[in-house]
Parts: sequence; C-alpha cells; structure tokens
Amino acid sequence: MQRYFVDEEKAHLESNIQITGDDVHHISRVLRMQSGDKVVCCTKDGFEAHCEIAEITNDQVNCFILEWMTVNRELPVTITIASGLPKGDKLEWIIQKGTELGASSFIPFNAARSIVKLEQKKIGKKLDRWQKIAKEASEQSYRNKVPTVIEPCQFNELLKIANDYDVKIVAYEESAKQGEKKNLAKAFDELTDGSSLLAVFGPEGGLTEQEVSKLEELGFLVCSFGPRILRTETAPLYLLSAVSYYFELSR
Repeated sequence: MQRYFVDEEKAHLESNIQITGDDVHHISRVLRMQSGDKVVCCTKDGFEAHCEIAEITNDQVNCFILEWMTVNRELPVTITIASGLPKGDKLEWIIQKGTELGASSFIPFNAARSIVKLEQKKIGKKLDRWQKIAKEASEQSYRNKVPTVIEPCQFNELLKIANDYDVKIVAYEESAKQGEKKNLAKAFDELTDGSSLLAVFGPEGGLTEQEVSKLEELGFLVCSFGPRILRTETAPLYLLSAVSYYFELSR
C-alpha cells in the first residue's frame, strides 16, 4: 500500500487527512488512483493512519481516516549523522541509505579537508533535493518519520550543536590503524531507549588532528569501526547497521 507523509500532527487531525504537494500528482497522474482507493498517511510526529481516498482535486487529495495503526519502525535511539562535505553525489547516497537504516537527521559540515565548498546561493536547492531524497527513502523503507537534513554549517557551529546530544562519537581512521576496539561498545552502553547519539564523520581526506582534538575536548569518544578503513560514505552505514543490531535484533 502506498505511503505518504503529511505535514500535520495526529493531535490536530479528526476524521480527515489532506495530502498536498508533489504527492498529489503521484496519486492522480502516476498511479491513477481514484476515490475509494486505500493509502497509508504518516504524520510528522510519527503516527500512521490507514486511509481511504474521498476526493482528488488539482492541489490536494482528501482522505478519510479508517484507523490509526500502532506499528513503530523507528530506532529506539535517535542518531544524527554529521558528514564532512564529500565530493560528487556521496552525500545523497549517505542520506538515502542512512534514512533506510534509521537515521533521524543529517548535518553536512565544512571540514578542513572538504574539497566541496557550497555557494550560499545554491544551498536552498541542495537542501530541497536532500530533503526530497530523505522523504522518498522514508516512504520506500516504511519509516514512521522523515529525517531532517540541516543546512550545511561550519565546523565551529557543529561544536555548538553537539551540546544537545546525550552521547557523541567521532569516527577516526587513525584509531582503526592503532587497533582501538572499545569505544564504540562503550558509546552503545551509555545509550538507553529514547537517548540521542551524534556521530561525526570526515570527508574523503578524513578529519585533521586539530578537529579530532576539539571534539575530544567536548566529550566525543574517538571510535574505530574495525581494522578496515571505510570510505566516508560507508562508515555512517556501518554505524547505523551496528546500532540496529545492538538495539533491535540482539534483544
């Protein structure tokens, strides 16, 4: 059954839901749905409703709420992926696959070794594209919520944002080379259901020693993800998979 995200919270809805935006075209022109067809609508606070289409107009699809469902497919801990801006479409890959694996939000940032430097006038279009990728990946993977993609920031701004998280880690390839094995497990042990984790990853050239030192001063655990050196687009997916196993499948 097709799933659509609506910009409403459950508490503000009674018996009807309106689907708007690009999804109207998808319903009416691509899938050619009609009144009486069934869809699933997901509110922005994570609830799902089984709905029946009542009316399709040019700018919205009106739906009756048949029943609210109680399935929760979100990770029990909230994970934010902070990525040093990588080259090409790697960030799009991180957002798409990271959404499928359960990330709650993404923070692109300008690291010292980031080759890509986004122009201010292009950030708006980039954000729209990244958020659309997250939305489509959420629909495909049956997420309850769409992750947020935050506007790219400078490294010093990331340091300020870090204060809002319960546990903080930074992936550092030098730790992997030195055989560090315990800090990722230590971070997981500090997490409980409902707590938050911020994970920082460098761009292709990695983070500098100075950047890692500043993160350590703020309480970040410096982690390796095993003896193999992972690419900037692979490491976040490794972490999210490990979180899912630790908090969902092994219990």
